[in-house]
Amino acid sequence: MLGKLLLLFTVVPVVELYLLITIGQTLGAELTIGLVLVTGLLGASLAKREGGRVLRNWQGAMARGEMPKEGVVSSLLVLVGGVLLVTPGVVTDATGLLLLIPWTRRWVAAFVRKRMEHRIQVHSFVPGPEAFMGAGMAGPDAAPTGAVIDVDVVDGDPVPAREADDDQAPAARPN
Repeated sequence: MLGKLLLLFTVVPVVELYLLITIGQTLGAELTIGLVLVTGLLGASLAKREGGRVLRNWQGAMARGEMPKEGVVSSLLVLVGGVLLVTPGVVTDATGLLLLIPWTRRWVAAFVRKRMEHRIQVHSFVPGPEAFMGAGMAGPDAAPTGAVIDVDVVDGDPVPAREADDDQAPAARPN
């Protein structure tokens, strides 16, 4: 995980900077800055449109009592795509654009879903009923071990405590 974060926060910005400098040398500084601004504005607009479309589809499906065709993963990919398009850079813009185009987003969502299902299957643990039994209990029919305290609960005004016998613990006294 640390290696992926290192890659994300160091290598990707270096590649983005290299590409922007190369494009700036080819097109000129003004056109490169204009390109970055246009992709940012276009990305924000596209993310808003696609996010609204996904939301409307979800609401319509829920109103009909159906599961939405585009799941949570697809919705998160729209959010990630919008953030990537607003972030300056060539690689982030291309990735963000791919995540906002519906047919490529469906492909990426299916891939992410498959990976998540695999990770859940590999890393999940389903305990048996003995995992929910208390310490010292052998099975569902076993009697509890240790001291049993029999208590009657009565709603209402507190009753003054009675005097305790010598062999019993002293009763709690109300304040």
